[in-house]
Amino acid sequence: MSTLMNRRHFLGTGAAAALALNTGFQTTAQARESAGHSRIGMILYTIRDFLKTPDDIARSLEKVKKIGYDNIELAGMGPIDNTRLARIVKDNALNVISAHASWDGLTQDIQKEIDKYKELGCDHLVISALPAEYRSAEGYTQFAQIASGIGQKLAAAGMTLAYHNHSFEFVKYGGRTGQEILRTGSDPRHFYFEIDTYWVQDGGADPADWIRKVAGRVRMVHMKDMAMLPVEKEFHPKRVFAEVGEGNLNWPAILEASEAAKVQYYIVEQDTCQRDPMESIAISLRNMKSWGLA
Repeated sequence: MSTLMNRRHFLGTGAAAALALNTGFQTTAQARESAGHSRIGMILYTIRDFLKTPDDIARSLEKVKKIGYDNIELAGMGPIDNTRLARIVKDNALNVISAHASWDGLTQDIQKEIDKYKELGCDHLVISALPAEYRSAEGYTQFAQIASGIGQKLAAAGMTLAYHNHSFEFVKYGGRTGQEILRTGSDPRHFYFEIDTYWVQDGGADPADWIRKVAGRVRMVHMKDMAMLPVEKEFHPKRVFAEVGEGNLNWPAILEASEAAKVQYYIVEQDTCQRDPMESIAISLRNMKSWGLA
């Protein structure tokens, strides 16, 4: 590994020992974990260019399974009949541990969304990003309340709702970031967080610190690394997405915070890849397993 961390260093942090101590949430995901399933997953958005048609999806999910993933998070797929998708998932022995759901669907016909994802065996839905109309101090407060209400409805159906951050949530409004407004203005029983490590870092905050801040409200973490590439004749390097463990993020601290926060799943994501995305997700998986994650 050409990384900041090898297995020996990781074990020395104490974070690896904590991997066995995570008790998790009382959900379908916990049952899967206790049955011996992997805690590593991959969001399909990373390989979206290979998911444009139903046949593409079938071929690509077969590849994902062969690479070594058992768990997937849905996002970035082209149109496909839900029943066919459920069959493809089952045929490849994959678990749909989470899905990025439509904001319009959640606000306009939530029962349809519930039925759709339950058919896939998925009990955790995620709002990918804050709609533009809510990006103000008042908007963040309003969104936190609306999303909490949606989360309450999903809870009645045995599901949970999370919000996935980017970096714009770290803009400050009167001294408070949008992310902090979401944290304090939402109902902790029904509004969870999916912390994206790259985007927290990009926003000038500390991923490990934010995982600790939402402890008990973060079932899944997006494992996304950041690397710097030199630019000829330029003073500043180019910031790029990297395979997990190939960049500069402080993974021992992130993992230690995640275990303390009872994170259930570590989800690989890479928005853009410098090589074949299938190769990238294989590298991320290999690196994470070398740290003791399984």
